[in-house]
Amino acid sequence: FILFNIFLLTCGLTFGQKPVYTGNWTLNEGKSQMGDGRGRMAASKIKISQDANAITLERTSKRQTGEEFTSKETITLDGKESENTIFENRTRKSTANWSADGKSLTINSISVFERDGNKMEIKSVEIFKLSDDSNTLSIDATSSSQRGERKQTLAYDKAK
Repeated sequence: FILFNIFLLTCGLTFGQKPVYTGNWTLNEGKSQMGDGRGRMAASKIKISQDANAITLERTSKRQTGEEFTSKETITLDGKESENTIFENRTRKSTANWSADGKSLTINSISVFERDGNKMEIKSVEIFKLSDDSNTLSIDATSSSQRGERKQTLAYDKAK
């Protein structure tokens, strides 16, 4: 009886845990599907900090000039909306929700900014998944704006 209860407790802890994305991740372009057309940019590095309540993403990307920049956002994991200024005058409102099986995290975002006096809006959905060995992070990303829709599958390797 005691062994059976220990078994049930262990199974509950093992199977009930959500992935932890904490770490430093580097884009693996060879494993990624960057999509077509303009705006194929993806973060070359992502630093992720996660606890039970929130996830913080620090994404390092390159501008068309080659200059690196980092954007940082913290999103609560309770399904409530979080608002961040990701860079310059861009704000992003995001919600994060776990999948029913707890194996992936979906972040829905809306970014609003002005360019040449025009207000622009980009809607995005990112689905974060870890490989079984927790060494590869894949992000299925879909974004849509006045310029159309873009889909990418980005693969990131965990820094050792």
